[in-house]
Amino acid sequence: MANGEMNSSSDLRAGLLSGSAHSPPAQVKRIGIDDMLRLHAGELGRWQLRHFVLTCAAWTLEAFHTMIMIFAEREPAWQCKFAGGCPPDNCRIPAASWEWVEGSAASTVSEWGLICDQRYKVGLSQSAFFAGCMVGAGVFGHLSDSFLGRKGTLTIVCILNAISGIVTSLSPTYWFYTGFRFLNGFGTGGVGLCAFVLATEPIGPSKRGVAGMSTFYFFSGGIVILAAVAYLFPTWRTLYIVTSLPSLVFVLLIIPFISESPRWYLIRRQTAKAMDIMRTIARCNGREIPPGITLKLDDEDDEENSKECLQVAEWGSIIDVLRLRRTRLRLILMVGINFLCAIVYYGLTLNVVNLKTNLYLNVTLNSVAEMPAFVITAVLLDRFGRKPLGVGTMMLSGVSCSIGFFINGTGVLMKTIRMICGVIGIFGMAAMYNLLFIYTTELFPTVVRNTALGCVTQATQLGAILAPLVVVAGQSLPFAVFGVCGIVGALLTYYLPETMNKPLYDTMTGLEDGEGKFVI
Repeated sequence: MANGEMNSSSDLRAGLLSGSAHSPPAQVKRIGIDDMLRLHAGELGRWQLRHFVLTCAAWTLEAFHTMIMIFAEREPAWQCKFAGGCPPDNCRIPAASWEWVEGSAASTVSEWGLICDQRYKVGLSQSAFFAGCMVGAGVFGHLSDSFLGRKGTLTIVCILNAISGIVTSLSPTYWFYTGFRFLNGFGTGGVGLCAFVLATEPIGPSKRGVAGMSTFYFFSGGIVILAAVAYLFPTWRTLYIVTSLPSLVFVLLIIPFISESPRWYLIRRQTAKAMDIMRTIARCNGREIPPGITLKLDDEDDEENSKECLQVAEWGSIIDVLRLRRTRLRLILMVGINFLCAIVYYGLTLNVVNLKTNLYLNVTLNSVAEMPAFVITAVLLDRFGRKPLGVGTMMLSGVSCSIGFFINGTGVLMKTIRMICGVIGIFGMAAMYNLLFIYTTELFPTVVRNTALGCVTQATQLGAILAPLVVVAGQSLPFAVFGVCGIVGALLTYYLPETMNKPLYDTMTGLEDGEGKFVI
């Protein structure tokens, strides 16, 4: 009996020891990227600041390729060859009786005679560029969400811009020039959206709004730099070469120091690479990610998914955006808002070449004047939210332009009041134009974020194509169109959901689960 009890005790002890030897490992805690940034890696530290500045340098390049048309396609000063009275319009005198002051190589207008009945070709080449932007935004927006990634797509568009810009400088005829401008726009259409998403995705939710609003400083700063470069290189062919080379420099010297988005790695089911970036962020920010913590998509359970599930990459297309009612309504609203915003923004700025003053100084002042709008918007963004700020800025622009329509008269006072209305209008629309990027980013999940952003960017380029047609309609009518666009845009913005301090969802399922109680 004693031996039986002893054997039973030994068996029990052996069983306990055996069980402890095969005890399950400590459970791995899986959290989303926003939680990882907020709790462990840091929302906006030294790593994010360096990565943000390097990535947003691409916005400066976009300003070069977009706004070069102001200087390359300007109408230079001209003078009569013979003494005597010189009429104000060179279209009314023989071509042999006048000449370009800076020579025919100053711009495309002077080289190919794009004046009088050929003046429409200036607008045609500008529309070709924005049409290229519209196509490129859709193509590269989709590619950056799929296998190429944000960094890979940004590399390709910068190389394309450098090559197409240099080739444009070699254009033998106007029609070659217009075709190359379309190709240049095709690449430019992908620069801003890829750089914006790549710069803001590694930033925490409470800091993302201010960071996103700061990207346009690089665009405005690029325009200021462009004005200085155009002043130093007054011939259009040289200007295209000088402004295209920085894109190659960006690819060779800056992109190697830019990291791929950890969110893109995560939706591609490359969790190890995403975690490597998060650990680098934490280490550079003076933080540490505790052992036993890893990343998960927002539609996954806390438990580890099966090996088969983890091998399936998540990605989406515009079809997925349209299939879901919530994202479909958001996309329709954002397309309409961006289209209306572009008509007003570009329409109010296209008159700079018609002011008959110093072109370089005017472009610089206009760029600097937009910066207060960015500052005010960034300060108020996380206090009042995206939606109230969007409604307010578009309504401000629409009402001021409507007032400008009702201001009649040719006196100095009336002109001054109309000018002030235009300044207020562009101030409000510049703020909204900036806000729309961060708003669009927060409205759509990672798997379709760049696809959606590319789609609304296409709407923006369509508005940019139509803006010159509004401007040439007369002095008063454009204000009426801009006023209606601003007010209608404010009403559309009212129907968007608020995204302040909301998480950036990774998948369509995560968006549905996280916001199922909302209508849109």
